[in-house]
Amino acid sequence: MTLTPPPFDPELDAVLEILKDAVPPQLTMDEIEATRNGPGLAMLADLDLTLGGAFEVEDRVVPGPENAPDISLLICRPTAPATENPLPVIYHVHGGGMVIGNNRVGVDAALRWAKELDAVVVSVEYRLAPEHPHPAPIDDVYAGLLWTADHAAEIGADAERIVIAGASAGGGLSAALALLLRDRKGPRPLGQLLMCPMLDDRNETVSSHQMAGLGVWDRTANETGWTALLGADRGGPDVSPYAAPARAEDLSGLPPAFLDVGSAETFRDEVVSYATRLWQAGGSAELHVWPGGFHGFDGFAPQATLSQACQTAQVTWLRRLLAE
Repeated sequence: MTLTPPPFDPELDAVLEILKDAVPPQLTMDEIEATRNGPGLAMLADLDLTLGGAFEVEDRVVPGPENAPDISLLICRPTAPATENPLPVIYHVHGGGMVIGNNRVGVDAALRWAKELDAVVVSVEYRLAPEHPHPAPIDDVYAGLLWTADHAAEIGADAERIVIAGASAGGGLSAALALLLRDRKGPRPLGQLLMCPMLDDRNETVSSHQMAGLGVWDRTANETGWTALLGADRGGPDVSPYAAPARAEDLSGLPPAFLDVGSAETFRDEVVSYATRLWQAGGSAELHVWPGGFHGFDGFAPQATLSQACQTAQVTWLRRLLAE
């Protein structure tokens, strides 16, 4: 059966044409190392993380999981906060398909929110697959969250007002973190902001088939990322929900969620399903499916009309959450 893919937004389609050589839709195991060392990640070193002096920036090494290496947290605090009270925290988990990236990837979005909302950003570095398969990434993300909650006062933050946020693999790890914190009775996040999250290792939705070979991060790339994380267990019966949150049988008792995804991307159906299951479990979730959006479109084309609407929806949800 041939599945017709939904159309890309015309403005974003033009961006994809420019990106197609630098960011091909597919990624194989053999290409992970070259992608890690490509020009995209090198450019992150030139990011002005202070946003023109709005933030003071610190890299801090903190204890990692038990019997594991220390982890690095990027901590960005407003230089002139609007209040003397402890500030909310955006605990940011970077994307990269579980196999690439560092704590600078995507943090510009979290810094934009934090500048507007007067918040601290903590962005966690986690070990990458395939060298460090599950549970290494989620263990690192969990350890970083515990440190942030325990040391909130030290960084001018409020341990009771931590929002976990991430895109793509970072969105999947954020969803997994919410599950892990619930089940271990750890600190309860105020909310979870899941942008085009990577949730389901099975890779068998209609959207994953529709978008094969198209856009950014197609089903071949997705298989690569999940296989790197899970090895031979990928797609099998015994995958942990802390690796692939779509595997969780119980989605009750989780913090309020914001989920968004493009209509023209691999993750569309698994994100819509996750939001639906959150509602069915009695939870609070806001879902946006951006028409014609490809994976990560708002990061690749931040000035596009659809990206602007997406960014507005994200910060509006955060503002409402933090006001409660």
